Amino acid sequence: MGLLKSIFKGDKVIWMIFALLCMISVVEVFSAASTLTFKSGDHWGPMRQHTFMLITGTLLVVAFHNIRYKWFQAFPIFLLPASLFMLAFITIMGVITGDRVNGAARWLTFFGIQFQPSEVAKMAVIIAVASILSKKQDEEGAAPTAYKYIMIITGVTFALILPENLSTAMILFMVVFLMMFIGRVAAIKLWKLLGILVLAGSLFIGLIALVPSDTEIPFFHRMSTWKKRILTFTNDEKVPAAKFDIYKEGQVAHARIAIATSNLIGKAPGNSVQRDFLSQAFSDFIFAIVIEELGLLGGGFIVCLYIWLLMRAGRIAKKCQRTFPAFLVMGIALLLVTQALLNMMIAVGLFPVTGQPLPLISKGGTSTWINCMFIGMILSVSRYTEELEERQKNAVPVEEEAAIIAAAEPTSEYMNNDSEFEERTY
Repeated sequence: MGLLKSIFKGDKVIWMIFALLCMISVVEVFSAASTLTFKSGDHWGPMRQHTFMLITGTLLVVAFHNIRYKWFQAFPIFLLPASLFMLAFITIMGVITGDRVNGAARWLTFFGIQFQPSEVAKMAVIIAVASILSKKQDEEGAAPTAYKYIMIITGVTFALILPENLSTAMILFMVVFLMMFIGRVAAIKLWKLLGILVLAGSLFIGLIALVPSDTEIPFFHRMSTWKKRILTFTNDEKVPAAKFDIYKEGQVAHARIAIATSNLIGKAPGNSVQRDFLSQAFSDFIFAIVIEELGLLGGGFIVCLYIWLLMRAGRIAKKCQRTFPAFLVMGIALLLVTQALLNMMIAVGLFPVTGQPLPLISKGGTSTWINCMFIGMILSVSRYTEELEERQKNAVPVEEEAAIIAAAEPTSEYMNNDSEFEERTY
């Protein structure tokens, strides 16, 4: 028991949520990967690969939660330019060579490992925004320059992700907007930004609707795909069951059948029928398989896990006496939960189809590792808050009383400075 405590440190609830999501992932991916099994001819192949990703991901969680949170501020220095270069490279090469997977150029292969630069970019932007909001805080809120720097970083990243992965770009921008709201950026700036986003979104949707589907626009080759998905989602035409073309409707129809044929407790793991018809049952539509096999109770339990993760992150952030770890934890939690909610909304027909996996449950490569790193960062900050609580519980020398009083009512300089904590860090 002592050995386990020395390895798995930090918030125990976060560890429990992570473990539950991984266990559900193992069971459901094993069931949902029937199409991969059929294509490869190897019954255990997809499962071995996914289990390997989760095991190595757990090792990443352990490694990252042992890193002092202050070192995360250095990550964007090399991650941001590297990810932006890779995003620009794959976008340009996709246009030049036409080498795309499922109509999109999102992946790079490095030493035999395939990964998505957009996942690395998300991490870099979240950490960079948390760092900027932290360093630009004063008693009145975030300094005006914070908004400018954040918009430059986020805008460039958004523009590079957008052509190949619209939904990821939207999620990232939404999370950054929420982080700025939490980080006390001036309300007038946020309202202006919101107005600009609504106007730009309306014009963008109008442009998609007006441009013919067969039009080829460089760097916007997926416009026809976006148009088809939006029109399919907004089509209110009632089609009689006898005339409904289930093959034309594809994944949406089979996902809805999976949910409709479920019940309170589901068909039990391994008994899904629609997994054989959903090409992305193990990824984008895994929540439909979860409901089909585990029922409404299982689906509701997973929703509660993500909400619990967000609430727990909020509690950790509230305990922080410095701004950077608080903003970092909230940014990570918002990113994971927003992506999870979008995946679930797509599965139940509340949002147009787009390729967003369910964090820590869907079968994945880069996304699984990055999400595990995110969990490790949250746990690293939770270790910091536990250290603060432990220091405040223990008796302290008289000369340290002033420091503890300052910790109870921290100034902006104290909140944004790690030097005092570094002297007595965990």
